[in-house]
Amino acid sequence: MTEAFDVVDIIRTKRDGGTLSVAEIDWVVDAYTRGVVADEQMSALAMAIFLRGMDRGEIARWTAAMIASGERMDFSGLSRPTADKHSTGGVGDKITLPLAPLVAVFDVAVPQLSGRGLGHTGGTLDKLEAIPGWRADLDNDAILRQLEDIGAVICAAGTGLAPADKKLYALRDTTGTVEAIPLIASSIMSKKIAEGTGSLVLDVKVGSGAFMKDIDAARELARTMVALGTDAGVRTTALLTDMSTPLGLTAGNGLEVRESVEVLAGGGPADVVELTVALAREMLDAAGRTDADPRAALADGRAMDVWRRMISAQGGDPDAPLPTAKETETITAQEDGVLTRLDAYAVGVCAWRLGAGRARQGDAVQAAAGVELHAKPGDRVTAGQPLLTMHTDTPERFDRARQALEGGIDIGASDEGVRAGEVVLEKIAG
Repeated sequence: MTEAFDVVDIIRTKRDGGTLSVAEIDWVVDAYTRGVVADEQMSALAMAIFLRGMDRGEIARWTAAMIASGERMDFSGLSRPTADKHSTGGVGDKITLPLAPLVAVFDVAVPQLSGRGLGHTGGTLDKLEAIPGWRADLDNDAILRQLEDIGAVICAAGTGLAPADKKLYALRDTTGTVEAIPLIASSIMSKKIAEGTGSLVLDVKVGSGAFMKDIDAARELARTMVALGTDAGVRTTALLTDMSTPLGLTAGNGLEVRESVEVLAGGGPADVVELTVALAREMLDAAGRTDADPRAALADGRAMDVWRRMISAQGGDPDAPLPTAKETETITAQEDGVLTRLDAYAVGVCAWRLGAGRARQGDAVQAAAGVELHAKPGDRVTAGQPLLTMHTDTPERFDRARQALEGGIDIGASDEGVRAGEVVLEKIAG
């Protein structure tokens, strides 16, 4: 077969700051998926995109080409509207777990096709697999049946959705191009558009524990993704949310499930509840349920009822005890004062090193490993008071996990300078 383009010419065009044509983009994504373009060539193109960027038309076409590499799901036959949420990843970010059943209370279907963690950010599927019997893999028919019957599903995305993205994502992770905004945006939105949801709310994290460390980069990513969704006919909004401190009081798989159940029972940490309710309101508004009261549905048990049905439908036992770690070690305050900083990235790496995360795709994770926080910034502490407890089944991990926290915890004489702002920083609409 004679190929339409020479990939080296395409690499040179982007390297020199040029704009790729529709035909060039369609060809290079398809040729890479087919194996005609080699990994080292796509690596060079990804780095050129990272350094030179893409305009809105290029990003839209790149996203469309990624979608065209696989199948598209169709939820139009459901008896209720669909709404989905995507988070760019953070530490202690368990929001999907209470959010999906909460939104489903109001007769909105939530097709939450989720992923696994890599590095310091936790994966939704890893968390749920801490529940005995729960399974992540469902075929398309099972997804549709569960959405019609229960209203919410959290499961793995099928291999047929945007296979070009799966291949390119693995390459970006090993070539220093993960942070390229055109590639992040097209990766996320190709899967979400192919998924077929009617509306989408993006939770774009900002801060040390996020991929976007500063608000300007996060804002650019959010605007890019909102534009992609809007152009594709998906009603899309984004919230920029704080990830300088871990969300809630836990980071780790089984620990975060336990905390999510507390939220569904009407309790839980205030920041987790605040973000869950804020995202639920955005999703419900996008689906036309403007008079819904998600906070009430957490308080009165309706969201918990949907959670239990959702977990049971995927083979899980919502009443089974969650795994507990064989070993724990507690970090205490070294002095009296106010906890002024608890760095999200430091806590995330600590949990990762304890066994809650993976260094490479396919690595196993420990269901019970992670970090439990006993104080948050702004809290007054005394010398010897527990600040956090590390959990693991492999105590030889404690030394390196402890090292991750060095420089990540500050105690001051007063709470001056402690930012007690809202979890939601900004909203970006289409």
